Parts: sequence; structure tokens; C-alpha cells
Amino acid sequence: MDTAQDRTAIEARITAAARAWASGDGAAYGANFTDDATYVTFVGTLYHGREEIGRAHQALFDKFLKGSVLVDDITDVRFLGPDAAIVTSRGDVAKHGARPGRLSKVQTYTLHREADGQWRIAAFHNTKRKPVMEKVSFAFAPETAPAVR
Repeated sequence: MDTAQDRTAIEARITAAARAWASGDGAAYGANFTDDATYVTFVGTLYHGREEIGRAHQALFDKFLKGSVLVDDITDVRFLGPDAAIVTSRGDVAKHGARPGRLSKVQTYTLHREADGQWRIAAFHNTKRKPVMEKVSFAFAPETAPAVR
């Protein structure tokens, strides 16, 4: 179930998505997702399906995200069975290839091994971190602070 080969394939899928992003290719970006994938952006926009994800991202790559790269540092891969895995990462969007010093987003991917044997992203959720709000919460309620990983 939790094999090195599967981990490598999952990491390769996420890397392929980042490469498609860097090349500004919405169709190639969308191809990393399942036909019925769900995608939640950090502003709360919800996309459904590979085609919609690719189409919307092409518009973003042509305008607001032109010349940007996706930075994604995987922090955890957890298998839920032989064909399902959850990946947690820290990430950000960088303009013109300059990696940000602090990654401001937390991302959750759910990947599924499809009938063709390929791992694809079935769900993605992106949340913008609010470090000041975290510090306030932890100061007033220390028991809310997560364990250090």
C-alpha cells in the first residue's frame, strides 16, 4: 500500500502540475486531475472537473498569473488504501521564478490511482495562512497550537 514507487509517482504528479503551471499551459495543468476533480482556491472559488480546472487556469496564466511558478513543498503523504492518498504541502505562487522566503499557503491534495494505473489529483484545497491570527490564537489558547512537525 505505502510503497516507495507510489510515493515517487505521487510526487511526480504534483511536480508535473507545477511544471505545467510554470509553462503557462492550462490544459497540461488540468491533465493532472481526474475527470471529476474538485479544486478549491485560497479565495474560495470551487472548480469541478479536469476541463474546467484547465480552462480557468489558462485564463489565470494569461492574466493574473502570467510568468508565475508554483512552489510546492510536500510535508506529508498518507495512504488511505492501495489507490488513495492524501498529500499535505506548503506552497505559494512566485512571480518570475523568485522563490518566496516564507510559503504562505497550506495545501491538501487527494490523489487516486485510476484504472490506467496513473495517480491523478481528485481533490485540491488551498488555504492562505494567517500567521498573525495563529499567534493570537496560540497566545490566548495555547492548547490550540499544533504539534511541531
